Amino acid sequence: MAAPLEARLYNPLNPNPWDTTFGHNENCTLDTCDVETSIFTYQPSLAANAVFIALFGTSLVLHAAQGIRWRTWVFTVAMVLGCMAEMVGYGGRIMMHANPFSFVGFMVQIVCITTAPVFYTAAIYVTLSKIVVFLGPEHSRFSPALYYWIFIPCDLVSLALQATGGAMSANSSGSDKVGVDISLAGLSFQVCSLVVFVLLVVDFAFRYRRSKHREILPTTFKCFVFVLSLAITLILVRCVYRIDELSDGYKGPLIHNEGLFIGLEGVMIVIATFVLNVAQRGLAFMSSERNAAIRMTETK
Repeated sequence: MAAPLEARLYNPLNPNPWDTTFGHNENCTLDTCDVETSIFTYQPSLAANAVFIALFGTSLVLHAAQGIRWRTWVFTVAMVLGCMAEMVGYGGRIMMHANPFSFVGFMVQIVCITTAPVFYTAAIYVTLSKIVVFLGPEHSRFSPALYYWIFIPCDLVSLALQATGGAMSANSSGSDKVGVDISLAGLSFQVCSLVVFVLLVVDFAFRYRRSKHREILPTTFKCFVFVLSLAITLILVRCVYRIDELSDGYKGPLIHNEGLFIGLEGVMIVIATFVLNVAQRGLAFMSSERNAAIRMTETK
């Protein structure tokens, strides 16, 4: 009898007629099993995944250089970790190009690619607190530090749920409803956190606009706010897609559609990553006095 954590396929042409298509003891290869019996039912594109690794690597180098230049340490560490997780995740998909039945490759990509955007949202949360300092804390309902003291722990909860759920569901080919539900809870919690965050941003913007003492903002800062908003939108679109994808476990139609994955996961997040290169605080906050004041808040 097959082990409950493994998907098995009867293949009479194989010397060992029972092929394990998924699980810790998978022994299928493209030579012995049809790719349509793999977890994705397709062979992940080598070209697409290699391009994503190259793009995330490029963005990582840019973020590191910008962080050193502008001394935006918290933002930079979060972005670098996110880019590293994406690169490792797409490396897992390249492993699955070589062998679509690779359990290790699947585990690597499901955990790393699913959780990587959590680091990007953490960077965005920190950035909002700096915007509040830049424009004036008196316009905010909360202390600037509270934005990341509240939302970064929310990110950590989301990260833990997604990683745990991804590992549990992968171990069971997606048949473990508990694992899938935990992953969905993590993604849903991330979306809820982002939505609440956006509402607070909108509230702050309205309060600032109504202020009699507000300054005329330079064009560079307005562009900065626009691209930051674009990054948030792209991450939200991606999260909604992943929730829909996982809602049917690993048996639904979305997880078997590589084109949608490339477009709504890979493209959305790689654009958001480069957008956040543009949304570097140092590029927007040109006043050295303001930058010094903002940097001081990172040490408090």
